[in-house]
Amino acid sequence: MHTLLNGKVDGIANITDVGMRAQKLYFDIMLGDNRFYTGHRGWLSGSGTSEAMMGGPREANFTAPAEPVPAGDFIADPEAEMFYFAVDSSGKLAWEQNSFEYFDVKAHIVELIPANVSEAFKAHLRSISVSYILAGEEKLDMAIAVEKIGRIFGMDELMLGGGPNLNWSMIRDGLCDELSFVLMPTADAENHTNSLFESHEKYSTPAPYEFDLKTAEPLEDGSVWLRYDVVGQISED
Repeated sequence: MHTLLNGKVDGIANITDVGMRAQKLYFDIMLGDNRFYTGHRGWLSGSGTSEAMMGGPREANFTAPAEPVPAGDFIADPEAEMFYFAVDSSGKLAWEQNSFEYFDVKAHIVELIPANVSEAFKAHLRSISVSYILAGEEKLDMAIAVEKIGRIFGMDELMLGGGPNLNWSMIRDGLCDELSFVLMPTADAENHTNSLFESHEKYSTPAPYEFDLKTAEPLEDGSVWLRYDVVGQISED
């Protein structure tokens, strides 16, 4: 992740020249040609982040398929160089294409959905060659999703890139072993924007957690790249 000095992952400072320069440094570390992390082929984000990438939520009426949708996962482009794994617990992300570009990386879209999302939605994804992985029956199970991503795409490392509710629920579920983020040299003091971690009653609860600092590296623009091991929940006794 990358955050402003006030701990936020979005806001008006994020899209300034200073913010965009810092985001490019973050991109180079995580996804660039000489990236630090080399065991992954993509990153994972929540539905809110995906909707923001689309320019906002899209209303869509998915047409019921004329024929039954084949059972199981659908992998349209298994050999893509990079993947974007979109968490979508209710089958609502109305993609219009099967990939997008982030700086100079092209990522193939893979939806993570529970098995009970509508057949019309699955058929829509197939019609535009967006891949999908089924994880859980009635509720999206991120432990199953992460295991299947590793097995299907041969990865032993996966980047988690927000939003804050997903970040925190993955921490709470014990699915993150490292926190790595670029602290950008900018802030805006907006009070309605999202922080790095936020609990949500549907997914997780607040709790004190401990992180063990591994490295702190200044970057050329005044940003700081911080890496922490996730130690675990702190006892409140």
